[in-house]
Amino acid sequence: MKKIRFAVIGTSVITKKFLEAASLCSQFEFAAVYSRNAEKGRAFVQNMGNIRVYDSLEDLACSRDIDAVYIASPTCCHASQSILMLENGKHVLCEKPVASNFREWRNMRKVSGENKVILLEAMRPVFNPGFQIIKKNLAKLGQIRKVNFNYCQYSSRYDKFKNGIIENAFRPELSNGALMDIGVYPVEVMAGLFGKPKHIAAHGYIIPGSIDGMGSITATYEGMQADLVYSKISDSHLPCEIQGEKGTMYFNSITGLEDIRIRYRNGYEEKYSADTNQHDMIYEVEGFIDMIAGKRLAKEYNDISSISLEILDQARELIGIVFPADASC
Repeated sequence: MKKIRFAVIGTSVITKKFLEAASLCSQFEFAAVYSRNAEKGRAFVQNMGNIRVYDSLEDLACSRDIDAVYIASPTCCHASQSILMLENGKHVLCEKPVASNFREWRNMRKVSGENKVILLEAMRPVFNPGFQIIKKNLAKLGQIRKVNFNYCQYSSRYDKFKNGIIENAFRPELSNGALMDIGVYPVEVMAGLFGKPKHIAAHGYIIPGSIDGMGSITATYEGMQADLVYSKISDSHLPCEIQGEKGTMYFNSITGLEDIRIRYRNGYEEKYSADTNQHDMIYEVEGFIDMIAGKRLAKEYNDISSISLEILDQARELIGIVFPADASC
């Protein structure tokens, strides 16, 4: 298979991490970067070789030298930028959350299908080898009754916020906030493992004059309940767990799915190692390239994104989080 010529939209830290991981894929070729500021774009690719710099999204979309685009712009831009690229025959790998709301995502999937190109959310955990280990061994737990997933990580940007410096992570007009930035991780892992819940309840704390800083979601399934806790204004060091009638599965990180263990009711414990690459974004890149080549289907992962966005929409409504992007819903 020929190399896939990638452009990236965005010059943030996550884009740099993406490029570090993607460079390990033999079929990946970094070809171009888009930035609203061409000078900033040139600085980003300095010493990276002959990388084209675009300051026009339309010019990038029309380029015949680009096969796929990785989008790492603010969430409020994901739908419009993805649709422009998809309409011009570009495959799109878009950072999480893939859209501001389910309506935007539905339109994105429609355009992807109409133009016969791949659209995929860059959600690390569901591509991580640890996710398959968890999924494969769930049956050992017997009837699953209780799930506790948490992702609470104090943000350095919160310190800046308290000092009057408001960065993107705390701007509701960009479709950001704790739920969208990090709550999405436990939501998507839950959706990937257990599907769509029958009912959800949600609570959150809105930082005065800003966006949500923390919250929780309780999802009800047939015979099972999942509690998801997330925060950008406090830390948690508790493991995640899946409780069954025969035993309980533990793992340390909802993003890395590390140190997976099952402790049975008789005290016996099993340990699993995923041997994960330190550049764990490599797995979503490999999956995306395989989908372009027709070796894998995007539908399974797109269905997880659909369930996730429906849950996020419901949770935001219950908590009272409204984005400008919701206006036309």
